[in-house]
Amino acid sequence: MPIYHTLGSIPHKRHTIFRKPDGNLYAEELVSTEGFSGMYSLVYHAHPPTIVKSLGEPYSVEPKIAREKHLKHTSLLGFNIKPENDFLESRKPVLVNADLHISLAAPKKSMTDYFYKNSQADEIIFIHKGSGELKTGFGKIQFKYGDYVVIPRGTIYQMTFDQEDNRLFIIESFSPIRFPKRYLNEFGQLMEHAPYCERDIVRPSNLETHDLAGDFVIKIKKEGLIYPYTYGTHPFDFIGWDGYHYPWAFSIHDFEPITGRVHQPPPVHQTFQGKNFVVCSFVPRKYDYHPQSIPAPYNHSNVDSDEVLYYVDGDFMSRKSVVQGQITLHPGGIPHGPHPGSVEKSIGKEKTDELAVMIDPFRPLMLTDEALRIEDDNYHKSWQFNIE
Repeated sequence: MPIYHTLGSIPHKRHTIFRKPDGNLYAEELVSTEGFSGMYSLVYHAHPPTIVKSLGEPYSVEPKIAREKHLKHTSLLGFNIKPENDFLESRKPVLVNADLHISLAAPKKSMTDYFYKNSQADEIIFIHKGSGELKTGFGKIQFKYGDYVVIPRGTIYQMTFDQEDNRLFIIESFSPIRFPKRYLNEFGQLMEHAPYCERDIVRPSNLETHDLAGDFVIKIKKEGLIYPYTYGTHPFDFIGWDGYHYPWAFSIHDFEPITGRVHQPPPVHQTFQGKNFVVCSFVPRKYDYHPQSIPAPYNHSNVDSDEVLYYVDGDFMSRKSVVQGQITLHPGGIPHGPHPGSVEKSIGKEKTDELAVMIDPFRPLMLTDEALRIEDDNYHKSWQFNIE
């Protein structure tokens, strides 16, 4: 996240004496990525972040692969994932590869009796339904419908929800989440042609220092296992911090679409990138304005990547019978395109109200057993029409 930010109290110089009012030292912690070469923040704790009281028995949350190799256009009915009270138990991985895991979740209750830390992946949590607050030691972030909440690996957090009807679309990235390079100048600033700017990025605020001792359970995910740790001090005991490594949010509604006289390809919708995949946002926009333009997308042969679309809201002119929370997976190796009749129907249309998240992974995705439970078995036949 290439925007410097700071909250709370920090000393004038790094790695220098910084004392509490009672004369004791605050505990400095460097939170770094890619060794000492990537994004980092310096955090100042009321207590050392190392006071472990006990370790629980680790348990597996590794996705169970049900379909490793396949060449089938696939549709998953995401809202068929059943709501569950617990945040972690509600997370159901459906599409996975070595670069990212895609999960659906419908948590009913806020996280109140434990904290969570993903130590193996950055997380993008897209808020499809619900609102609430992300709580971290770095501060708080209010979230609502349409927000991408980006949580870098190693961040301890809690999510609290304002109601029980919540739907989340979650991407776990085993590489750092970044802005697309072509949006950035040599200084790391978002350029004028980018579809969003720094003003659109929501950073943590309202830092609260929890200077508390007790038993604080932190569930830490690493290599497919959850390790329950009990610490002796509250993890949100930050007195202050500064740097580039912290959670942040961006609303899909703040993505400014790039349009043209003829149909624009998916890279104009790109929002984020990770290693071997990109994330795009499809938002309401004006259609192409060439007098002979065809707004519906053309048929496309995926040669080097799969294509995943998560349908959020609105009317999709290229698809029939699309419902909220539906996921389509078009694997590399075979073409896909608009459903029969969609091309002709799109001619003359001036705008679209569609809202969707797209992921293009450059390594094939595998389906989990959770995915097969919500699969529409007949989706691959949806392009059929009568040939006389």
